[in-house]
Amino acid sequence: MSVETVKRTPFFKILIANRGEIALRIMRTARRLGYGVVAVYSDADRDALHVRGADQAVRIGEALPAQSYLRIDAIIAAAKASGATAVHPGYGFLAENEDFAQACRDAGLVFIGPSPEAIRAMGNKAGAKTIMQKAGVPVVPGYQGADQGDAAMLAEAKKIGFPVMIKAVAGGGGRGMRLVSDAAAFPDALRSARSEAQGAFGDPTVILERAIVDPRHIEIQVFGDRYGNAIHLGERDCSVQRRHQKLIEEAPSPKVTPELRARMGAVAVAAVKSIGYEGAGTLEFLLDEGGEFYFMEMNTRLQVEHPVSEAITGLDLVELQLRIAAGESLGLKQEDVKFSGHAIEVRLCSEDAAHDFMPQSGRMALWQVPNGIRVEHALRSGSEIPPYYDSMIAKVIAHGADRNEARGRLICALEQTAAFGVTTNQGFLISCLRHPSFARSEATTSFIGKHRDELLAVREDDKAEAALAALLLYVSNSHAPVWRSGRSLAAMFPLTMRIDLGHGAREIDIVRERDGDYVAAVDGAEFRFGIDELSRDNIRFRTDGLMASAKFLRDGDRLYILHRGVTIAVRDLTLAAPVSAAASGGDGKVRAAMNGRVVALLVKPGEQVAAGQPVMTLEAMKMEHVHTAGVAGTVSAIDVAEGEQVTTGRIVVEIAAA
Repeated sequence: MSVETVKRTPFFKILIANRGEIALRIMRTARRLGYGVVAVYSDADRDALHVRGADQAVRIGEALPAQSYLRIDAIIAAAKASGATAVHPGYGFLAENEDFAQACRDAGLVFIGPSPEAIRAMGNKAGAKTIMQKAGVPVVPGYQGADQGDAAMLAEAKKIGFPVMIKAVAGGGGRGMRLVSDAAAFPDALRSARSEAQGAFGDPTVILERAIVDPRHIEIQVFGDRYGNAIHLGERDCSVQRRHQKLIEEAPSPKVTPELRARMGAVAVAAVKSIGYEGAGTLEFLLDEGGEFYFMEMNTRLQVEHPVSEAITGLDLVELQLRIAAGESLGLKQEDVKFSGHAIEVRLCSEDAAHDFMPQSGRMALWQVPNGIRVEHALRSGSEIPPYYDSMIAKVIAHGADRNEARGRLICALEQTAAFGVTTNQGFLISCLRHPSFARSEATTSFIGKHRDELLAVREDDKAEAALAALLLYVSNSHAPVWRSGRSLAAMFPLTMRIDLGHGAREIDIVRERDGDYVAAVDGAEFRFGIDELSRDNIRFRTDGLMASAKFLRDGDRLYILHRGVTIAVRDLTLAAPVSAAASGGDGKVRAAMNGRVVALLVKPGEQVAAGQPVMTLEAMKMEHVHTAGVAGTVSAIDVAEGEQVTTGRIVVEIAAA
C-alpha cells in the first residue's frame, strides 16, 4: 500500500459554510466531480439562490444574519445533521479561522483547506510576518506585538513613522484596515479598526505597518499537498482598490517580468513548503517603483479573484482544493503550469461610488447578464440585496489573447449588464477600465484616489440622457396616450417633467409634434426623437440621424435605463412634493443613511456639537460609516443604543439648533 493511499481522506457530501456567489461557485465544481452539496443559511438568506441550488440546506440564522455564518457550533451541527463529511469554508467569514478548522477536525469532518496549524502560522498576519522574516523575505516594517493597549499602539506608530497602516490580524478583504496620516487621527482610527475587525472576524487584534507610498499590490497563488509538493500559479495584480478593498484584479501583472515572477514565486513556494502547507493559499506583496517587493500577509483560503488565475492557466482551483483535501497528490510540477493570454476581473458592488462608495441595499428589480462572458453571482430579478454582508454582488471576468483584448471584452460585458433597482458601481468600473492610466498599465494602489474626480465626472451627454429619460417617462406613463407610430392629427401641448438623475431636480419640457416626433427641451437645448418601436422594456428610436435602442424598466416613480453601456437611474419628481430640510438633517434630526448596526455613539445628551461633527457610527455591509450633525446645537435626544439594528431613515440622534 502506497503512502499516498494511507493518507487518503475520502468524502462524498460537502457542506459549504458560506453564501452567495462563492457557494454557487463551489457547488458547480463539486457537482461536476460527483459530490453532494449542502448549504447553510441565515434568516435573511432563506430564499437565496445558493439555498435553492443545494441538495439540502440547514438554517443557522437568527437576528443578526452576518453573525450566523460565524457560528462554529451551528455549522458543525448542520454538517452532522445533513450527513456531510467535508466542509468548504469559501472565503470570508470562518475561512481563515483556525478554531473552525480544528472544530471540523475534532468532529471527524474533512476541512477543505489548510490545517489549523498552518492557518495559525500563516493566517495570522503577525505570525506570518515573523515566519517570513526568519526566512529572509523582506517584510513591511511594523509592529505586531502582544501589547495592544492604546498608549502602546500610539507609541509604536510614532516609532514606525506616519503614515501608518492599521490592519486586523485576522481575516482580510480590507475590513479592520485604516490608513492614518498623523498621530492626532490615530486613536479614532484604532477604535474603528478594532470594532470593524471584531464584527467581521470575531477578533479585535491589529498590527501596524509603515505605509509604502504608491505601490502595486501583487499576490502569488500557491497550492500545496500533504506529500510535500508545492507550486505557484503566477501572480495577480490587485492594485485598483477603494477603502483598501480590491475592485479590479488581473493576471498576469503588466509590471511583473518573467524574472520577477520566478523570484516571487520561488519565495512563495519555499514559504508554504516550510510549514507543510496543504491546499490553496495566496501570499500578498507590495511592489515598489524600483521593483523591490515586501511581504504583507498570507490568505490561507481561496481568493475572490481566483477566476483570473483559472482563465490564464486553464485550471479549476476549486477542483484542486477538493482533490488535495481528499488526499490526492497535487499531480502538477511547476514546469507543468503554462500561462495563456490575459484575464481581468471586476467586482460589481451594490454601492454608490459618487457618495463615498456607500453600500446600498434593496431589491434588484431587473438582473440580466450577457452571454459569452464569465459572471459569478447569486442574483435574479427580484432578489433582495440585504444590508448584512459585503457589498460585492457579482464578479465579471474576461479573458483575451492580450490585455487590451481582455479589457475591451470586459467593458463590452459591463455595458450589456442590466442591474436595475439598486445603485451599483457599474459605471465607475467602466470609467476605471477606460481611463488612460489604467489602459497604459500605470494603475497603482493610489489610482482611484489620484483620478477620483475624473472617474466620477458627470458625463458630457448628461442633457441627452435627461431628454431620453423624460421621453421614456412620458411614453411609459399609464395615463399618457398609447404610443403609435406615424403622424398625429395635432401637436400636443408641452408637458413639463421634473426628474432627478442623481444630481438634483431639473425640469424638461416635452411635446409630441404633428409629424409624430417628440421634442424635449433641456436647459436651453432641444433633442428630437422619432420612435420606431416601443415595448414593455425596450425602445428603438432615432435622434440626430442615428438609430439606437435602450432597455428600460418603470418601477413606481423610478425609471431605469441601459443605453450605450450606461445605466441611468431616474426619479420622477413631476408629482412629488418639494424636498424638505429634513432630508439633509437640517431639521436637527440625524437619520440612518442605510440599514445597519449602531457600533458607536460618539456624543451624549446635552453635549454641544458643531455642524458636520461625527455623532454616530453605523456598520453596514461589513464597513463602518460615520454620521454627522446637520446643524450646530445641543444634543437633545439619542434614540438608539449601541448594538441596535436600524433601518434606513430611522432617527438616531436629535439636535436642538443653536
